[in-house]
Amino acid sequence: MSNPTPQPSSPPRALRWAVAGSVVVMIAAGGLFYYASQLAASKRQTNHNEIAVTIHGHACEPNELTVPAGRASFRIINRSDRAVEWEILDGVLVVEERENIAPGLSQVINANLLPGDYSITCGLLSNPRGTLHVTPTAESEAQAKAKPSMVAFIGPLSEFRVYLSSQGSALVKAVTALQQAIDSGDLAQAQALYVPAREAYQRLAPASQRLAELDNAINARADYFEKREQDPAFSGFHRLEYSLFQQRSLDGLAPIAQRLLTDVTTLKQQLLAQSLPPEQLVSIVVRNLNSLADVRAISGEEERYSHVDLNGFAANLEAAHKVVDLMRPLLTKSAPDLLPKVDSALTALDSQLNELKVDGQYRRYDSVTADQRKQIADKAKALAAALDGIDPALGLSGLQ
Repeated sequence: MSNPTPQPSSPPRALRWAVAGSVVVMIAAGGLFYYASQLAASKRQTNHNEIAVTIHGHACEPNELTVPAGRASFRIINRSDRAVEWEILDGVLVVEERENIAPGLSQVINANLLPGDYSITCGLLSNPRGTLHVTPTAESEAQAKAKPSMVAFIGPLSEFRVYLSSQGSALVKAVTALQQAIDSGDLAQAQALYVPAREAYQRLAPASQRLAELDNAINARADYFEKREQDPAFSGFHRLEYSLFQQRSLDGLAPIAQRLLTDVTTLKQQLLAQSLPPEQLVSIVVRNLNSLADVRAISGEEERYSHVDLNGFAANLEAAHKVVDLMRPLLTKSAPDLLPKVDSALTALDSQLNELKVDGQYRRYDSVTADQRKQIADKAKALAAALDGIDPALGLSGLQ
């Protein structure tokens, strides 16, 4: 008599639950992926079908673009091997930029563009520049005719020019002292004098960052050069910082310090020679604060060798205070409800930075925690957003 064929036993209850659970997880993951895809598509639609630009090692693709005047969104995709920047230039002036785009990632630049031809810088400073053609539209022509009277802005713009002159003189004086310490061979003194020189520059940074080539000569980080710190073209503040604080050496620094002194002297002259439209007085500060929030506060890359980032942030905030004070009479008259929001945001960032002082001096940034860095970034972002409401309140929106 043959034995009956054994019947497979039912899977244990735990196994059945495990299988069912994994199915649920797969369904949930699929749903999340679909949601993320739809959200990304929605964002692309919101950003007017972003124009994609890919940064490669030595060029951008495409390197020539044509867009209608008005608001345009560019998604900059970094396929190179280092963090890089992308800029839109009107002659020597920066219209819009995005710094420190990490390898393999992308960032979006939103810009309000007037008709005309612009240059594009892409990645390394040695890369060829591209071209952006902006064609006129009926809306851009109507906006040009509807500009508000500039008479009310003569006072603030004149006072800002005085500020640029005084701060430019302070920068030249501070760099002169730094250069003399380097020439005399005093490393400790040069390290000490680097800090006030950087503070003086950062008070001018919102305005100086409009002057692309000169600002790159003064302030470009090593990442933007082919051979990084070893590249012969790497100069300016961060070349000095690298030798003073990383190598702890003055070897070969005398000509670099002399060139920096020449460049900051030229910077002062150029800042006074360039006219600043009223619609850019606040926007240059907003751009600087957004850079602080999006890049410098989180990474600590600006002063990566000396770690005096907090001094620079405080100097940036001084510039923001100055611009708000210049615009205060106009805002009191035209947008009194906006001023408390702006002042509150200024106070919040002030307080956040002051909490990071020890015996009246700012802490080294490598001792600032990730949570504290995020708080700085969040408050800088909130201040930028509050300031961004000034131009619309004064009838200047859409003109830059």
